[in-house]
Amino acid sequence: MSEYIQYPEEGEYVVVTVSEIEKNGAYLDLNGYSDEIRAFVFVGEVSSGWVARVRDHIREGQRTVARVTKVRKDKRSVDVSIKSVSDERRRDTLQDWKNQQRAAQLLKIVGERNNWDEAELRRISLELEETFGTLYGSFEEAASNGEILKEMGFEGEWTSLLIELALENIVPTNVTIRGRLMIEVWDDEGVEVIRKALTEAEAASSTEDEVEVSCFYDGAPEYRVEVIAPDYKLAEKAWMTAQKSVEEMVKVAGGSVECHRE
Repeated sequence: MSEYIQYPEEGEYVVVTVSEIEKNGAYLDLNGYSDEIRAFVFVGEVSSGWVARVRDHIREGQRTVARVTKVRKDKRSVDVSIKSVSDERRRDTLQDWKNQQRAAQLLKIVGERNNWDEAELRRISLELEETFGTLYGSFEEAASNGEILKEMGFEGEWTSLLIELALENIVPTNVTIRGRLMIEVWDDEGVEVIRKALTEAEAASSTEDEVEVSCFYDGAPEYRVEVIAPDYKLAEKAWMTAQKSVEEMVKVAGGSVECHRE
């Protein structure tokens, strides 16, 4: 047996699989925890109301969500309650678990293609979790912002593959694209022209489409444009609109502008 076993905490919601049903309850496998831990749900915690037969409410092999009510490290066991889990909590917890499983499989692909051993795979996984909160969160962020891994200090050829897999397999809540504008206006009203041009660029934002365009000063003559949108199609459309409005306004004033998508 291993010297160190990680246990869930009391009050934590865990994904469980029913392994053995008894008259007074059922034994459960704790998904994501050591097989050495035994989980048990007493008959009174299986479902609300009177439970005459446990098998009428749960079945062997069923995956569900339970709340940890007691941890007995000396016996390597935990007691859980199924009835205290709301339908909404069950759906959310199962979805989070599925997301984590998907992320683990995707990272395993990254590891296999880069010849990582188990220790290296575990190290990278933990670093991603520590940085982004969850492993799935790292794939979500990578899918919405292709520069985020580099920005957070991750380096190596494997990052490109992770981003590629994230884009192919993860549907991000929002996507972020960035561009740079090199703007020069030489007359006395140059500063005001640039200010108005950037304001016009930000007007490409759309409350209806949930698109936000923001401009930042990075040191003359360079300005950064950030677009946040629900998908890449809307983001690219907003970027093109912002770019066109800046070009038109600056050129009318006799200035020059160069636009680059990152």
